[in-house]
Amino acid sequence: MKTKYAIVFICIVALVIIEKESNILSRVSDKLIQRQTPQQTPQTPLDYNTTQNGSLTMLKLLLSRLTDAKVNYSYLSEEQEEEEMDDIGNYNNSGGHKHILLLATTRTGSSFVGEFFNQHGENMFYLFEPLWHVERLLTMATGGTNGTVLAGIYRDVLQGLFLCDFSPLEKFISPPPEDHVTPALFRRESSLSLCEEPVCTPVVKDVFERYHCKTRRCGPLNLTLASESCLSKGHHAIKTVRVRQLDTLRPLVEDPRLDVRVIQLVRDPRAILASRMVAFSSKYQTWKAWAQDGQVPEDDEEVKRLKGNCDHIRMSAEVGLSRPSWLRRRYMLVRYEDIARYPMQKAEEMYRFTGIPFSPQAREWILRNTQTTQEASGVYSTQKNSSEQAEKWRFSIPFKLAQVVQKVCGPTMKLFGYRFVDDEKSLLNKSISLLEEKLFRSS
Repeated sequence: MKTKYAIVFICIVALVIIEKESNILSRVSDKLIQRQTPQQTPQTPLDYNTTQNGSLTMLKLLLSRLTDAKVNYSYLSEEQEEEEMDDIGNYNNSGGHKHILLLATTRTGSSFVGEFFNQHGENMFYLFEPLWHVERLLTMATGGTNGTVLAGIYRDVLQGLFLCDFSPLEKFISPPPEDHVTPALFRRESSLSLCEEPVCTPVVKDVFERYHCKTRRCGPLNLTLASESCLSKGHHAIKTVRVRQLDTLRPLVEDPRLDVRVIQLVRDPRAILASRMVAFSSKYQTWKAWAQDGQVPEDDEEVKRLKGNCDHIRMSAEVGLSRPSWLRRRYMLVRYEDIARYPMQKAEEMYRFTGIPFSPQAREWILRNTQTTQEASGVYSTQKNSSEQAEKWRFSIPFKLAQVVQKVCGPTMKLFGYRFVDDEKSLLNKSISLLEEKLFRSS
């Protein structure tokens, strides 16, 4: 069994390398072909199969695709690509549709911020963590995850979804959809678009909808209807905590059929750890034990993982803030703490960045959900007393753990303007701000 998984993993790595090398050719050819509508979305590079015998079928498919693959092309320089663009005119998404990718990590307030766009109104199609299915299946198929492998697959699935093509995602939903119908799409209820007419079909007796809509009863999700609904909307937004490196999204951002805006949401790493210790209690038993005895072995794998996460976030932000040409006017960095303090102002800035009108519905939701009661502010709730929420972590994390975070995540904290504390008294003193006033220019 382990040998089979190892072969699958090697095949996926090899395929990603081939696809990465072919990106330049595919980008240029996309610019030269006749404009396609979303219904004519080209097949994604890898036809990931997730049938009941998913691992074996995937292995056979990957081997076949690797055998048939013939890489025979020449590279074009950026100047040559620009010349090609000049020949065919400005090809970039003339339909006015905007595609928003909210990039974050867990416990950064991304569900809350995602609602800023989910609540926009009838012209917005919003998806909550669709990549959950991809990560889950590939983790099962390979016995673990690999960032390089996942990055290319995540990008392809996101591309399909922005183009209203659910077929790449379908390959990862388990059990597989039947006739494009599934009762198991992760957190369907978090997308208003998937719980409204005509996507909300009549309830089917004896079919359990695992992630059922909250405000109304709906039958299993028909992904064909979801695609049609998506096509009818002017703008599309996706929230994900699973993309680790911004630069892996370059082919997506440069796709001429899309108009992608990337909003990267960050938060104080000390607050993230404190929140994860509550939300994912069983996975953070080691940290809880350290909190009790006050000793943290800094060479432990858990500490190394924390450092790796901070480094990934920082490196992505450094790419965006360096304002490369491919991200020009397409990247925005936002701190959760700033949103918590000034939710309406920050929402207006984000909408202005995306080029989408800030709707009355979104304004009303933000006003209603940023001043709420303690009872409504659960771990996974999107209803927050936002100003209080930003500082809550300071009273739940032991100073010793805060020190560890400061040591391994120091460069990340400095980049984002989070102040260090030297003692427990400073940590608990709310009159001492741990947030530098800092302006991040959108690229």
